[in-house]
Amino acid sequence: MNHPDFTQLRRQIDVAITWNDQAEARRRIAEGLRLAQARECPGELLYFRAQAAIVDGDFAGALGLLERALAFNPLDGAAFNDIALCMVEEGTLDGVLEMFDQGLAVEADYATIHHNKGWFLNKIGRPSEALACFERALALEPRRVVTWENMANAYEEQGRISEALGAYRHALVLVEGPAAGIREQLLAEVARLEFIENRRE
Repeated sequence: MNHPDFTQLRRQIDVAITWNDQAEARRRIAEGLRLAQARECPGELLYFRAQAAIVDGDFAGALGLLERALAFNPLDGAAFNDIALCMVEEGTLDGVLEMFDQGLAVEADYATIHHNKGWFLNKIGRPSEALACFERALALEPRRVVTWENMANAYEEQGRISEALGAYRHALVLVEGPAAGIREQLLAEVARLEFIENRRE
């Protein structure tokens, strides 16, 4: 189990990376590195070094660091999740779902892993399974704007325009703080789908 300070920093880094706030991600990573060094936690040190590599776009380097981090903490669901995402960035799709599943096996209540598994399933053309993952993520964190947005995309993949619109509108209601920059994108998606829906009537 991660120390609460590390868990909070991990979640803050996750949010910053999700919203492409690299400056905030780097600040939180630096804080994590300092804390891991001070507390002599080699697994956490490797994990935060991996986050720095991800922000720098060095996904191969991050993979090596994450694999080493798991040797210290094999119950680190976030490390499995990040390995899966780095594999996708490196163009390796085989084994990605297994990495997400290993992460969920050790941290079933981590909404980010459910979300990212859903994102990947939708990416490879399996929107029904993706929706089930998004629903699990939202059961854990109902205010996850990015999950509502991805759910809308999965609905649209199935031709379910009304449901997609509902999910985008729900995301808009929840947008605040660091997510505020996504508002214009969501409004554009709503307008696009409203146009499609109106043409169907």
